[in-house]
Amino acid sequence: MNNRENFIFWQIAYSLISEHGYRLIQLFDNQKELWLEKLENKHAPIVRLMLENFDWSNTMQRDIEFSAVNGERIRKQLGKSELHLTNIYVSEFPPVDDYESRITQPFVHPEGNKTVVKTLLLTNDKAESGLRAISQQLLVDLQFQINEQYSDQEVELVKKSSIEHSVKKAKAEREILRGGKPFFTYVFILIQCAVFFWMEVNGGSTNTSNLIKYGAKVNQLIYQGEWWRFFTPVFIHIGFLHLAMNTLSLYYLGVEVERIYGRFRFLIIYLFAGFAGVVASFLFSSTLSAGASGAIFGCFGALLYFGVTYPKLFMRTMGMNLFAVLALNLVFGFSVSGIDNAGHLGGLAGGFLAAGLVHFPKKAKPFIQVLFLAASAVLVWGSLTYGFSNSDKTLDESSTIVLAQDYIQQNNYDAAYDTLKHYEQQGSEISERTYFLLSYVEIKKGLLSDAKPHLLKAIELNPDFHEAYYNLALIYLEENDLQKAKENAERAVELMPGESKYSNLVQEINQYLGSQVEE
Repeated sequence: MNNRENFIFWQIAYSLISEHGYRLIQLFDNQKELWLEKLENKHAPIVRLMLENFDWSNTMQRDIEFSAVNGERIRKQLGKSELHLTNIYVSEFPPVDDYESRITQPFVHPEGNKTVVKTLLLTNDKAESGLRAISQQLLVDLQFQINEQYSDQEVELVKKSSIEHSVKKAKAEREILRGGKPFFTYVFILIQCAVFFWMEVNGGSTNTSNLIKYGAKVNQLIYQGEWWRFFTPVFIHIGFLHLAMNTLSLYYLGVEVERIYGRFRFLIIYLFAGFAGVVASFLFSSTLSAGASGAIFGCFGALLYFGVTYPKLFMRTMGMNLFAVLALNLVFGFSVSGIDNAGHLGGLAGGFLAAGLVHFPKKAKPFIQVLFLAASAVLVWGSLTYGFSNSDKTLDESSTIVLAQDYIQQNNYDAAYDTLKHYEQQGSEISERTYFLLSYVEIKKGLLSDAKPHLLKAIELNPDFHEAYYNLALIYLEENDLQKAKENAERAVELMPGESKYSNLVQEINQYLGSQVEE
């Protein structure tokens, strides 16, 4: 092989690397075979460039089959459903026998037919037409002057330039994956652990009243203007297991995202994803919720944006593993009750949008970032507008009762009354629990005439509601209707014979009745 073919071989490599966005993924020790890929275009074929003379076409065929085997291995590594490989031979002369039938049709790897090899042969007498064929196949403009002779120094210079450009691209890739050292990941871990232990010491992290006090997401309170509850739930966890799982997830995902995007960008991604997760929960889940899960799913979203921007680098470094972990988390969330899947999906979308908004360090793309900013603003504005305009439709009885009970524990009967009364007027399906709790508050407020029909409604919905019979008996006793008081007290005893206060009330009523008879 003379210097002319050597120069053409390395000049093709140099042009693809320096001018057309390809990077070197494999260079064999003999430096006569190299493999290239184009990171920014997931549809561009892998390029195998080989400097070789084949005496016979069957030797060429065996080499084509070898390239297909190696291509299939790369396809599996990248997780691609199909891989196209352009196999380019730079030779001094073609095989002496009939070789064209070997390269006219693409060779398809027999295992699954998922790796397709298209072979091009560039020989000494057809160098220009060979370059045109390569340009057409790769959809690039591959042009350079080809002389009859080249010195060793010229060949060495173009080879050195090709390798140096490849090294620079590899370094740039490492810089993408190492945009900054983790800092805020550890800050957020410290904050959520500190908040958890503070809550444990001051009432417990699973205590509903405590969760409400420290900022858990409660739709009714957000409707009342407590907007900070779109952010505070991100730092609150319900129980040690919840904290441990989210802290471990944040450690692994947060560190990776902060390294790629840098500290400031990670801060925006994490907080916006957490906010988006709470907003989604606010829209689609009316139950009390808290936790960093939405923000953590936002880290998944940021890594998916990295995958969309750098698909081949993503698949080579984390692709299939990330997909597997994300899928496992989603399946777990939808198969286990009590998990706020709306918050998870909202955080996932929020992380993706925030990543597009901030993009990558030193790689600003203003047009794309403005588009993501606009999309994020429209989505947030639309979500909040819809949520607040449909507040009555998203009322949840369980959350209403939890909130009312919290007010009752604080002896704030006016707030409890307003909460329950609002639900009675706007709720679609009202159970005996709401009517009973409302009657209890009304009794505390001295509104016995209002409490009585609510107790009767509770009994109508649940004829075995012994506490309702007991409270109704107390109201009748207060009204001096001893006969009805006795009937309801006896019904309470019948339903719950072991409850002493029920039987004591019956005895008290009987004493009143006995004294009236004596008079």
